[in-house]
Amino acid sequence: MAAVHLFFFLLLLSLLPFSLPLTDNQALLALKKSFSNPQTLSSWIPDQNPCSARWVGVICLNNGISSIHLTDLSLSGSIDIEALSQIPSLRSISFVNNSFSGPIPPFNKLGVLKALYLTNNQFSGPIPSDFFSQLASLKKIWLSYNQFTGPIPESLTNLRFLSELHLENNQFSGPVPELKQDIKSLDMSRNNLQGQIPSSMSRFDPKSFSDNKELCGKPLAKECESEPAPSDSVGWGLKVVILIFIAAVLAGAFVIMRSKRQRDDDFSVMSRDNAEEVVQVHVPSTNHSRGTSEGSKKESTTASKKGTSRSIGDLVMVNDERGTFGLPDLMKAAAEVLGNGGLGSAYKAAMASGLSVVVKRMREMNKVSRDIFDAEMRRFGRLRNPNILTPLAYHYRKEEKLFVTEYMPKGSLLYVLHGDRGSNHSDLNWPIRLKIVKGIARGLGFLYKEFPNEDLPHGNLKSSNVLLAENYEPLLGDFAFHPLINHNYAVQTMFAYKTPDYVSYQRVTQKTDVYCLGIIVLEIITGKFPSQYHSNGKGGTDVVQWVFTAISDRREAELIDPELKSSHSNSLNQMLQLLQIGAACTESNPDQRLNMKEAIRRIEEVQV
Repeated sequence: MAAVHLFFFLLLLSLLPFSLPLTDNQALLALKKSFSNPQTLSSWIPDQNPCSARWVGVICLNNGISSIHLTDLSLSGSIDIEALSQIPSLRSISFVNNSFSGPIPPFNKLGVLKALYLTNNQFSGPIPSDFFSQLASLKKIWLSYNQFTGPIPESLTNLRFLSELHLENNQFSGPVPELKQDIKSLDMSRNNLQGQIPSSMSRFDPKSFSDNKELCGKPLAKECESEPAPSDSVGWGLKVVILIFIAAVLAGAFVIMRSKRQRDDDFSVMSRDNAEEVVQVHVPSTNHSRGTSEGSKKESTTASKKGTSRSIGDLVMVNDERGTFGLPDLMKAAAEVLGNGGLGSAYKAAMASGLSVVVKRMREMNKVSRDIFDAEMRRFGRLRNPNILTPLAYHYRKEEKLFVTEYMPKGSLLYVLHGDRGSNHSDLNWPIRLKIVKGIARGLGFLYKEFPNEDLPHGNLKSSNVLLAENYEPLLGDFAFHPLINHNYAVQTMFAYKTPDYVSYQRVTQKTDVYCLGIIVLEIITGKFPSQYHSNGKGGTDVVQWVFTAISDRREAELIDPELKSSHSNSLNQMLQLLQIGAACTESNPDQRLNMKEAIRRIEEVQV
């Protein structure tokens, strides 16, 4: 995603549309609207369930849309990727045998995609080298019979699960990238590829590379021409030049080394300074980023401990442990859109100091006056706990608020568990998952001590609001907003209001957070995406019903994520113990549900 200056983002805040996530029905209708001639999709009509109504080209699994295969339907126009991104269960897309043209659409925004079929269209132009870097789950890619040009994207080499790659009948040029994956079906024929085929790819059929006039090497019969050997006279001439060059370099190096010996200590000190500077760029300390005198450093540290807010421009700092910054710093920062959550849009801003932050734009937070809002923000800024994402700053406007927190590169638990099939996902073994559950429980325990009188000390607990530090320590975000958000908007957006407590009993209590904790526990232990996260309950797995049914049938072991069972079979009893805790937290009747203190106690008892 191209970087843009946050200055423009701040100017355009009021112009950007703010919308809730689309239902599957709405997303597909938005997709249909982007086509120039959607007459063949006459079965796609409003107010129907695409799965039960059997819409053309829509394939469902467990009542969630898993594939959209719009093959041979004479479609053209644009493809609304934003609409497709609203369907979280989508894994396979096919637009084979249609009339789409222009550059390849940004399918790389669909991070969980496993199969992409675009054969026999009129797509053209180069594909960015890093296009596939965010599509770690891709297994099948068919781009054949189009008009793509330029090099074959290098990011294909990093798709560890790639099994089918078809690029034939295009105009790709340049070398063949070395693909070391276990590819079952490969075709790069009838392009303009050049150079020698990597020796590791000689195992493929020669037809996979045929009709590339400037391609050579196995498995093709055409051998690569070796460089002609230079004549003796030329060879000796080159040797003389090389020897003279080497002698000159050695002589210069000798002089430099002699002069440097006298400054050896200075050089060592300079190296240490440089190393420290690199560290400070990536993790700026308060002192470094502010450039203050010793006196002001002490004053800054004292103010930070007291939670004193300070306004820089129109940005109010509530926590300066990561350094201080203001609107001018954000205006100069490179920014990118991270996504649209229930409470607002989120943007990443990388500032010149090296600190990257997330700027979340929130509306409908006018339940309290500005003074009370400021007091709450300063209260949040004083929170210190290993499992709490403490805010750094905020910006107040009556219409909307900006909420600034530190950026976590690993992303959310939701992404690592369901969207990322790379190294981060493979790290989610049993000890790491238990560590995450315990960290979440400890974070909640801290919030319940800090906000003991609130109905919802968290209120919006779900895996997308659990961020992961580099060591997989979980950090809870979007907590304690319930008293600040207008009630009608809270009902629409906060996960607490999607629970049986509100749906069946029209009330939320501290046990509502317990239910949300239980959903995350079941999500982590089963590896399933909970349908409870969708407002309409469509897509994903109803983990509560699934777990309670299996428990009643004494089939609990079948619920454990196969990746856990296969790698840590000796810990199966502990996994089942955690599963039972998750079930006890998700009793539909709050009176039969564990309270938070008991839930945390039981979770802490589970051993690796």
